[in-house]
Amino acid sequence: MIEIFQNWYRQKFNDPQTAVLVAILLIGFGTLYFFNQILMPLLIAIVFAYLLEWPIRFFTNTLKLPRLLSLILVLGGFVSVSIFLFVVILPALWNQAVTFLKDLPSMFNLLNEWLLALPEHYPELIDYVTLDSMMTALRSKIVGFGDSLLAFSLNSIVSLVGLGIYAFLVPLMVFFLLKDKTIFIQDVERFLPQNRHLAMRVWGEMQQQIANYIRGKFLEILIVGVVTYILFLFFHLRYPLLLSAAVGLSVLVPYIGAVLVAIPVALVALFQFGLSPDFYYVLLAFVISQLLDGNLLVPFLFSEAVNLHPLTIIVSVLIFGGLWGFWGVFFAIPLATLVKAVLKAISATKDNFADEELL
Repeated sequence: MIEIFQNWYRQKFNDPQTAVLVAILLIGFGTLYFFNQILMPLLIAIVFAYLLEWPIRFFTNTLKLPRLLSLILVLGGFVSVSIFLFVVILPALWNQAVTFLKDLPSMFNLLNEWLLALPEHYPELIDYVTLDSMMTALRSKIVGFGDSLLAFSLNSIVSLVGLGIYAFLVPLMVFFLLKDKTIFIQDVERFLPQNRHLAMRVWGEMQQQIANYIRGKFLEILIVGVVTYILFLFFHLRYPLLLSAAVGLSVLVPYIGAVLVAIPVALVALFQFGLSPDFYYVLLAFVISQLLDGNLLVPFLFSEAVNLHPLTIIVSVLIFGGLWGFWGVFFAIPLATLVKAVLKAISATKDNFADEELL
């Protein structure tokens, strides 16, 4: 057994560049795993730096403005939009969330009455005792969710100081990351081994993909959220801002998010319209919007990422989400693409080494 492992190790890692690449990846993943809370402001700043790099390049390359002026304009616009979201959108979103929680028991009672009536119409398919036990378990889950949300609200009040620190630190970090990114990259390269060509090649491929992914994901959230908001307003559905925000954020979790967010949408539509044609129209329009997102918008925004198998994406969400929470879910697709690129690079290096031995 040990000999088999040794042969596999020599076959896969006989090239020093491969060993350097694996070592860099292990150190990077280990640092993020053990120090992710400490590095959280920096990670958020890096994400926003990738997001804002594209409009800065537009100002510098197309409009021929100095980079520093472009940086100030773009960052100023970003801060203004953020202030608008926190001052105008967030209070309205919070009010709809509070109203939704107040109406949730009534929605649950309506759903309970509708489900308990099913055994009368389909006695051979649905058992009353089983359905009643399921509803009891669901009721306890909803009560627990309400208690957790109340605890979260109280904790959020305490964490307002931390939010204020983030609101100051993150824009400042974004400014310096965009202004002096070349200096930072050179400083990091000084600590890397000399024999790092394979690692730099993988990083060069992944850097563009990560930048495109971050921009694409924010665009997808914005487009899906706005479209569903207009859709819910058209049908006069209650809590349109809250539901559209949930639908927009659901794209962060591929496949699973669309299924989970469909539950509150269907529940609100059922509570408001009952089993009327409007209820089915809302569900049909919502399903069509999700199909357009998955089959039209996602392939357009993520032409590289959609090459991953759906099972690979789901497993990546589960693994990286379990390791790093929200950011693991957010970067599940580029991290899976990184693993794929590393395996491809190692395989290509191994083949080249074998060819050299034959020569």
